[in-house]
Amino acid sequence: MKTKINLLVMASIITVLGIMVIPNTVVAETNENISVTPINEKVSLETTTTTLSVPENNKLPWGTVYGASSDVAERYPVIIQFFKDNEAVHVAQIDTKGDGSYEYKFRVRNLDQNTGQFTDIFHGEYTVKIFKVIPNTNPTV
Repeated sequence: MKTKINLLVMASIITVLGIMVIPNTVVAETNENISVTPINEKVSLETTTTTLSVPENNKLPWGTVYGASSDVAERYPVIIQFFKDNEAVHVAQIDTKGDGSYEYKFRVRNLDQNTGQFTDIFHGEYTVKIFKVIPNTNPTV
């Protein structure tokens, strides 16, 4: 029984390492544009705009939008909008974790179980806007 558990643990480790070395071809550029608009005396709206590029030869089924820990206002979700040619194509609303970070996973490709054909849901260039409500740091606002 212990040998089976050891083999299972080793297989899991190898699988995780194998997944980690698969290159992710869905890329969001790091040249973000961040703006802050006051809502009231307590909170403001932070808008981050970045570019997402999904190449035509993408083979991976998932993409992810995530943000590191930050100072977010409690009880306000993060809104993520995807635009292609200035037209909204996808919207998501997600809650932040206790440390203020967030993560949204979305399908980039789908497999039709009946035909075995892949369908690209996202391809090309997208503008991604991320909206977060943050506490005001300027007491005069």
